[in-house]
Amino acid sequence: MTISTAAASVSEPPPFARELLRWRTARRVSQLELASRAGTTQRYVSFIERGRSVPGREIVIRLAESLGLTLRERNSLLLAAGYAPAFAESPLDAVALKPVREALDSILEGHLPYPAVVAGPRGELVAANEAFDVLTEGADPALLAPPVNVLRLALHPRGMGWGSPLLERS
Repeated sequence: MTISTAAASVSEPPPFARELLRWRTARRVSQLELASRAGTTQRYVSFIERGRSVPGREIVIRLAESLGLTLRERNSLLLAAGYAPAFAESPLDAVALKPVREALDSILEGHLPYPAVVAGPRGELVAANEAFDVLTEGADPALLAPPVNVLRLALHPRGMGWGSPLLERS
């Protein structure tokens, strides 16, 4: 290994350090504030972000919680630190989530006659009420083929509202 290669490998922080810094910056939280929320010191947070310290599982969870990350994001941060995910993820149709699915169905039905959707974290359509067809009337059928991405459907030039008589086309 040459000196320049050794210097490059030393200066690059590990994946967890980069992710922690990215989340802290995105949340606009200082090292001192994050340390205070997580019950540690600013110096330790700095050492973690620079790759000088390897955090334990508990501090990773406390830091993620202090940043207000979702359970899925906390799992991702744990994986970046080299730990197994702490929070189970189940599909919405799992038996354990039957009460959640029933509540979502009730909310969707309660929105009638107005359209309502339940979208996943990346915009995938999870559920919709009968009025959703009003929004998608005239949309390109390719955009309505499963799996439907609600964000793409809403923003695509041939998506929601394309064939709507409410919108005038030139």
